[in-house]
Amino acid sequence: MARTGLYKSEVEKARNSLIAQGRHPSVDAVRIALGNTGSKTTIHKYLKELEEENGGNVDRKTSISEALQDLVACLAVQLEAEASNRIAELESQHSEKDHLHEAEITALTAKNAAIQEKLDLTIAEIKQEIQSHEQTREALQSESIARHTLAQQVADLKDRLVENETHRLSLEEKHNHARDALEHYRSSVKEQRDQDIRRHEQQVQQLQAELRHLQQSLVLKQNEVTQLNQDGARLVAELSQAQKSLYEEKNQSRKTQTELEAQRAIAQRAAQLEAQLIKEGVRVTDLQEQHADALAKNKALDTQIYSLQLELVTTSAKLEAQQHVMDEFKTLLSAKTH
Repeated sequence: MARTGLYKSEVEKARNSLIAQGRHPSVDAVRIALGNTGSKTTIHKYLKELEEENGGNVDRKTSISEALQDLVACLAVQLEAEASNRIAELESQHSEKDHLHEAEITALTAKNAAIQEKLDLTIAEIKQEIQSHEQTREALQSESIARHTLAQQVADLKDRLVENETHRLSLEEKHNHARDALEHYRSSVKEQRDQDIRRHEQQVQQLQAELRHLQQSLVLKQNEVTQLNQDGARLVAELSQAQKSLYEEKNQSRKTQTELEAQRAIAQRAAQLEAQLIKEGVRVTDLQEQHADALAKNKALDTQIYSLQLELVTTSAKLEAQQHVMDEFKTLLSAKTH
């Protein structure tokens, strides 16, 4: 394609360069030397002017006449025009095809991106599916192992169940024997306890009856002692009065013999009263000793009653402890049975 602004000096410089290289400075050679720029007509015009200016300096070795050169130049110009038109047409077609190709490339690129995205998603899904399949396979393998383990555990549990059933029957039989023994023991203990309670109650009743009897006897003895003390006091008063009377009678014995005899009688009566007083004193001493014995016996009975009461409390505590132990033993047997 012709370049606007091509100078004659540029054509001359290219021509001289070709001549210096030993090459013919044709229009095409010059145009090539100019970088395929400039119109061939313009180049031909400048070359012709340069040849006219140089005249005799033209290379006489060339075999082409100027007429032929003009013809070639005209043909070259015509060819260049036709070529330019053809190139323009081809460039237009090529540009349209480029636009179509660019559109197709853009569509294909978008389609390829969508396909690539879909492919990436598909690959991710496939990877996820492979991972899920691997996890499923591992889970299946674990499940198979767990199932085998559970089957073995079931078999072991069945064996243990049979053993436990045998052990349960044995425990049930032992429990029945223990329950029978417990019932027998409880019956015997209850009977023994009832007997002990009845015996203790009887002993307590007897001791209470003896205590009441002794207390009544003690009251009677105390009444007798009180009465004897009153009689002794009365006798002492009578003796004092008799002694006083005897003294008076002795003083008056000189007066009369009758009074003397009377005084003798009074003396005898005093002696009798004194003997009776001594006798009553001995009786009072005996009653006091009986009273002391009754008090000692009463104290011993109180001690015996207290001991029996302690023994009754201890026996009741032992019976309650035995009952608690039997209840715990029964609870333990019930727990083992269940």
